[in-house]
Amino acid sequence: MNPRHHLHESTLMSYAAGALPPALGVVASAHLEGCAHCRQLLRDAEAIGAALLDQTQPEPASARQAAMREAMLAQLEAEEARDTPVRPLRPLATPVAGDTAASSHPDPLPVSLHPYFGPSLRTLRWRWIAPGVHCIRAASMPSLIMLRIAPGKCLPMHSHGQSELTQILRGAYNDALGTFAPGDMADLDEDVEHQPVTAPGVPCICVSALDAPLRFSGWLARSMQRFVKL
Repeated sequence: MNPRHHLHESTLMSYAAGALPPALGVVASAHLEGCAHCRQLLRDAEAIGAALLDQTQPEPASARQAAMREAMLAQLEAEEARDTPVRPLRPLATPVAGDTAASSHPDPLPVSLHPYFGPSLRTLRWRWIAPGVHCIRAASMPSLIMLRIAPGKCLPMHSHGQSELTQILRGAYNDALGTFAPGDMADLDEDVEHQPVTAPGVPCICVSALDAPLRFSGWLARSMQRFVKL
């Protein structure tokens, strides 16, 4: 797999800082599992973040002040642990490419998606939402969805309320931005308006995360939006 479309640098910086919304972080993790290029950029972003953090640290305090500060932080962390569940900065650690956990099932899904959709495409139970379009919504994260779109299907023209990340798992689609094939990432924002057309041959299967509902241009798609909830 050699992706041609990657995560935007700003998305990688947010991911490195743990600032991506959870659903977007899951899709970003799925792309990073198979993209050495973006993994290297992520390491660079983490190194930059660490350097900036070092530059903003205050001057060393006295040993007594440092001990008091550490004791106070430990007490605050203990109180927070009792009151709220611990939430990791990232949805999942990014596995190394070729991880046996990701390849021990037929038609395996990226490891990052296992908690939400299971380990294999063969176990998915699709729900019909439109002619030629089926969907699965993660029960614990409604803005994280898997789509299966029939070959040669032209989707309605639409733009995006905020951010959208879409990772292609099987098949392909074409739009004004190019051809998106397995491993490719569509990192889109509210300035992008497009009309994907799936390639002939096999269904296009992708996982997507949305920050806000899509904005459809046609009245028919808009009227159906409240039923499909995209």
